[in-house]
Amino acid sequence: MEIPLYLADSYARACPAHVLSVAEGKFAVLDTSLFSPRGGGLASDTGKLVRKSDGAAFPVLYVVKKDGAIQHEVGNGVMPAAAGTGGAKGASAPSLSAGDEVACEIDWERRHRLMRSHTAGHILSAIMFKRNGILITGNAIDIDKSRFDFSMETFDKEAFQTLIDEANAAIARNLDVSVSYLAREEALKLPGMVKLAGALPPDVKELRIVKIGDVDEQADGGVHVKNTGEIGKIVFLSAENKGKMNRRVYFRLEP
Repeated sequence: MEIPLYLADSYARACPAHVLSVAEGKFAVLDTSLFSPRGGGLASDTGKLVRKSDGAAFPVLYVVKKDGAIQHEVGNGVMPAAAGTGGAKGASAPSLSAGDEVACEIDWERRHRLMRSHTAGHILSAIMFKRNGILITGNAIDIDKSRFDFSMETFDKEAFQTLIDEANAAIARNLDVSVSYLAREEALKLPGMVKLAGALPPDVKELRIVKIGDVDEQADGGVHVKNTGEIGKIVFLSAENKGKMNRRVYFRLEP
């Protein structure tokens, strides 16, 4: 199985790539996947593609996996000032084309924040499941704040804060985070391997397993830190009732 670069090495910040295609002038498919796409509630990377032939830079605004390919939505290209056309009035913006060689550069500060938030979310969801049998029905993990949706008859803020306190205690233990792969049928025999209420896509034959010390082990396809010491602290923000049994909580990281 070919593993995308963002999963093989979540700490990689740059790499060379070839542009395979560009749809509608802005959706680029590359031969190397450095940018983590939006998926599973995790926000996508941003960054830029810098064309090697002329130095034109194309901001990567959004990344999504669609039709089996990772598509990078790029903004208007900008020529370097040394080229004499960057920012010139009336000059047309350079366009990205199939066959271009580019240097991929992710916004590392954003990526690392996403990694921290994602691993923290795994720890909190694992404790919610172990202590109260709570399955996450929806989530959104981002750099400023994140949310979990789940089913619960009554919500008690103090009781939930206790779960967050336990998650923070686990984070403070500087647990190692490791990745392995298992055949789908073998992975699903293990209790708690899939903690999202929704089923995994049926076409996934081999599952990527993320293990966080002795706290959590589950199937996941996103970027994570190597050690919980990188995370910081989970801070509860607010809670909402979204229906008879539907609850939503918001949290963020400090610092």
